[in-house]
Amino acid sequence: QVTLVESGGGLAQAGGSLRLSCTASGRISSFNTMGYYRQALGKQRDLVADITNGGTTTYGDSVKGRFTISRDNAKNTVYLQMNSLKPEDTGVYYCNYRYVTTAYWGKGTLVTVSS
Repeated sequence: QVTLVESGGGLAQAGGSLRLSCTASGRISSFNTMGYYRQALGKQRDLVADITNGGTTTYGDSVKGRFTISRDNAKNTVYLQMNSLKPEDTGVYYCNYRYVTTAYWGKGTLVTVSS
């Protein structure tokens, strides 16, 4: 079992920045991928960005060039730096940890970007 604790989020103005972090605890595998997914109201949950334990990153098309994901393997923590925020970035951001075919989710943190 893996538990994910998220922090950060909140309200920002368009063009502003926010930083999310997520720490995993429990039965952590050395080989895993952590990241964030976003779910806007009435829409499906989509990938924002993820990063492997080796540092390979993947970004959703809508956030490329604006968001940066990083991680501290010693702390089992992933960080999402969100810059140049847009109102369409509004949604609940869910931390995700996955190892092979097993995935765990955080409870989600709300990000609201006002225009």
